[in-house]
Amino acid sequence: MRVYAHLDSPLGELLLVGEASAVAPGGVALCSLSVPGQKGGAGLQNGWRHAPEVFGAVAEQLKAYFAGELRRFDVAYAQGSGTGFQRRVWAAVDAIPYGETTSYGKLAASIGASRPAVRAVGTAIGRNPLLVLRPCHRILGADGSLAGYAGGLERKRWLLDLEAGTRA
Repeated sequence: MRVYAHLDSPLGELLLVGEASAVAPGGVALCSLSVPGQKGGAGLQNGWRHAPEVFGAVAEQLKAYFAGELRRFDVAYAQGSGTGFQRRVWAAVDAIPYGETTSYGKLAASIGASRPAVRAVGTAIGRNPLLVLRPCHRILGADGSLAGYAGGLERKRWLLDLEAGTRA
């Protein structure tokens, strides 16, 4: 059964969606975290249950991250979303350390994808269902420019500034 909650954040209201699970701490495995207007973001579905109480640990971690007090999330994720290629790309994204960035091309090379596959890597990153938690905001264009963020470039800049310690 899918459950959801909303959480206020500096990026706007976040929508957390989980899969009820007896194996995840708190009884829920997170399957989506999205922001309003996010390209490809989750939308509420009939039959989902509003259950903010099961997202307490995730909410606390997000609040600590936005306050600059947390650098790595410890969240149970629902398995099974994404293709094998997408999961490889997402695992490489997960490995980018807090405060560091890389390019789409370097990320593609890190998983053994060919130069022409950079576009497919970008598409996989764009389908990341776990905005913020899976740090796709740490990926830049080859020239270091902000490029391609499903949550919007202003949110990407905000997250990068937070991690660089330059948020006022």
